[in-house]
Amino acid sequence: MGIINRIALILSIIGGLNWGLIGLFKFDLVAWICGGQDAIFARIIYSIVGLAAIWCISLLFRNNDMIRE
Repeated sequence: MGIINRIALILSIIGGLNWGLIGLFKFDLVAWICGGQDAIFARIIYSIVGLAAIWCISLLFRNNDMIRE
């Protein structure tokens, strides 16, 4: 698996865990670390995680041989 694929997967997992915290406990870890959802750093993190999730969508449609690189 390529390094970009691994990074995208890790970021998507982090985003999923953050959404799990929001759903279960109404606690946004990213906002807490960055000083609120409107903080520029939090918005950058949300954007990067979103782009990683979009990248992971492409993994669904790739040939298995390409994923195992």
